[in-house]
Amino acid sequence: MNQRWRQIALWVLPIGVALLLGWQVLGNGGLQALNPNSGPTVAPRNAAVGRMSYGRFLDYVEAGRITAVDIYDGGRNAVVEAVDPEIDNRVQRLRVDLPGLAPELINTLKQEGISFDIHPPRTAPPALGLLGNLLFPLLLIGSLIFLARRGNGMPGGPGQAMQFGKTKARFAMEADTGVKFDDVAGVSEAKQDLQEVVTFLKQPERFTSVGARIPKGVLLVGPPGTGKTLLAKAIAGEAGVPFFSLSGSEFVEMFVGVGASRVRDLFKRAKENSPCLIFIDEIDAVGRQRGAGIGGGNDEREQTLNQLLTEMDGFEGNSGIIILAATNRPDVLDSALMRPGRFDRQVTVDAPDIKGRLSILEVHARNKKLAEDLTLESIARRTPGFTGADLANLLNEAAILTARRRKETIGLGEIDDAVDRIIAGMEGQPLTDGRSKRLIAYHEVGHALVGTLVKAHDPVQKVTLIPRGQAQGLTWFSPDEEQMLVSRAQLKARIMGALGGRAAEDVVFGYEEVTTGAGGDIQQVASMARQMVTRFGMSDLGPIALEGGGQEVFLGRDLMTRSDVSDSIAKQIDEQVRDMVKRCYAETVELVAQHREAMDHLVERLIEIETMDGDEFRALVSEFTAIPEKERTEAVLNN
Repeated sequence: MNQRWRQIALWVLPIGVALLLGWQVLGNGGLQALNPNSGPTVAPRNAAVGRMSYGRFLDYVEAGRITAVDIYDGGRNAVVEAVDPEIDNRVQRLRVDLPGLAPELINTLKQEGISFDIHPPRTAPPALGLLGNLLFPLLLIGSLIFLARRGNGMPGGPGQAMQFGKTKARFAMEADTGVKFDDVAGVSEAKQDLQEVVTFLKQPERFTSVGARIPKGVLLVGPPGTGKTLLAKAIAGEAGVPFFSLSGSEFVEMFVGVGASRVRDLFKRAKENSPCLIFIDEIDAVGRQRGAGIGGGNDEREQTLNQLLTEMDGFEGNSGIIILAATNRPDVLDSALMRPGRFDRQVTVDAPDIKGRLSILEVHARNKKLAEDLTLESIARRTPGFTGADLANLLNEAAILTARRRKETIGLGEIDDAVDRIIAGMEGQPLTDGRSKRLIAYHEVGHALVGTLVKAHDPVQKVTLIPRGQAQGLTWFSPDEEQMLVSRAQLKARIMGALGGRAAEDVVFGYEEVTTGAGGDIQQVASMARQMVTRFGMSDLGPIALEGGGQEVFLGRDLMTRSDVSDSIAKQIDEQVRDMVKRCYAETVELVAQHREAMDHLVERLIEIETMDGDEFRALVSEFTAIPEKERTEAVLNN
């Protein structure tokens, strides 16, 4: 339809312009309408060969040197025959610009006995004049229709103004997303719940025969990158029913009432195609708690949410329509939206464990060429805390590095470099300044040495002096895979490990030479110590929660942060945090000072090779002192 209208416009506009110009030409005396200075179009005899001023023309009339006058254009132009005595009294035809057809000029010509003739201007036929008068309005109306039609299929077109109240949902009778449940890995529990939804749609009699009711809504909850949208694509690909997909932000517009109208239009179309699925991504954009924010919140968003609540479980109800929504902020959703009857199921899609990461890697490694000595299990163990999106990005970055290095297969080196790039940023140029490089080496070795010598700390994975991102040097620790709960000893060990860099600078260079390199470490230490005191009850104040979860201002709870403790308790909290950090720092400095010889040897080796893995680091430390055995529970993939 839009293509047809564009073709019509391409034909109508040039023809209309041509007709308009033609009408002007015919209606204003031919070519003279285009160029008024070109003189009369038709001369009774020969064309004029020169020009004569109006004053000279009057002088010639009084002198009797004008023999004939032809007047054109209502008295604006004239062609005269004049006898010029300067060229042997020959007769010339000259053009004169007249001020108008004045009666005095006609009387003068009559008195002097000069022959004159008045030529009326040529006019266009009445039909052509009517067409010229209607041409511009017709072109204007046609252009408006074209723009209105154009808005239906072109986002952002002017015709969008006529489509404000219509839903922007993408519709597919049978969504060909190219994703099935076999392509989604690492979220087996979520897949099981969602497979039941697909079975509901395909074979409802299996459930209705025992009195089960089809769920009205399923809410996917989880951090970014865990596969919520991918699961929705898999459901669309498996269900084989009409599928609507849109984002929560597409409901809300600047004008009040537009979002509610789009909700009504969406469910109207869904009822016409039931049974069907509606997927709303980032539903927190429209489903946030009502009455939120300064001034009571946004009326447009609240009206949209009210209409959504009514459509999901109102007086009429919606049979055969399943709402699938995704969010990573379930804490901000309105309680009326979360209740059973609207979202009957809440499926948590969390970061995968080691088995989940292995299955995700198997999916994304289907089209990757891996080296023979590289196993997906080793990559899964190397990437604790990675989500499905992170793992996909990891293999893609490793493949890019492999192509850049002109290799045929992805090796362990490319995987390690890709992990480092994702976590810390792009690799920079190695340091060349001897003093700065040595200072950074002591700082990083301090972190790694304390983490190695403290029993409850996670093992060192890598130490490097190569800058990445904003950091001039980095030390990685690999956390315990099965570590779901963190003990007080582990938190204390992490504080000491974070303070190891500052302690090394203090011991080696002196208190006056410590640098700002430990700024991020100190912030991390302060956060962990305060949480131990206020949230986890790991201080002399006892097992008391002294700080609640603060509510954000936009939720409309409090316009200012409200303290949950008295001034005296707040003072005690500060004292406990300060004492805890001071004791940990003193122990860290003592530990570093006791193993100064080992640290100097490690620094020399690190400056030489710039990057040292955890095994080599521990081997060098073991030459000087015994390393405490880490209490770790190895993950078993077969369980």
